[in-house]
Amino acid sequence: MCSRRERGLSLIEVVVFIVVLGVGLAGMAILYNQLTLASVDPLVRKQAVAIANSLMEEIQLRPFTYCDPDDPLVFTAANPGACGIQEVIPPPNEEAETRSGAPRFDNVNDYNTFSMAGILDVNGTPVGLGGYSAAVTVIPAGGDFPAAVPAAEALHITVTVTGLANVSVVLQGYRLRYAPNAP
Repeated sequence: MCSRRERGLSLIEVVVFIVVLGVGLAGMAILYNQLTLASVDPLVRKQAVAIANSLMEEIQLRPFTYCDPDDPLVFTAANPGACGIQEVIPPPNEEAETRSGAPRFDNVNDYNTFSMAGILDVNGTPVGLGGYSAAVTVIPAGGDFPAAVPAAEALHITVTVTGLANVSVVLQGYRLRYAPNAP
């Protein structure tokens, strides 16, 4: 008589194999889900950076003069005392000026404490980025520069944009007053 061993898997071995395979696939599915959710963050961050860059450029392109640009002496004033309407932070005489209305912001200082919920273009039209918000602060630069640049001649601008999923981008820049003082 020849003794022959049967080959194959028992029912218990098959069940254990299915359980181990199921746990492995479940782990892979969770990891894949997390990667898919995280893949949106770069897009949100890029949009927030683009918004912050755009707003920073808009602010830095505004004049930084001794006088308010509405003052007739704005082109000739060589110091703040020569102005009829001095440009200061915060601008106490310019509450009516806005970013997108009339009269518009006409100096870098006017953007101090500016904020918007939902991004609008310079005409006040929504651009489809309602989940984002932006805030701006403009302060004297103080001792941020060497002694060759007087503290009153430089402004420190901070633009903070908050996007979806609490993604936040902060840009900082400077605006120096330089001759000529024309707006």
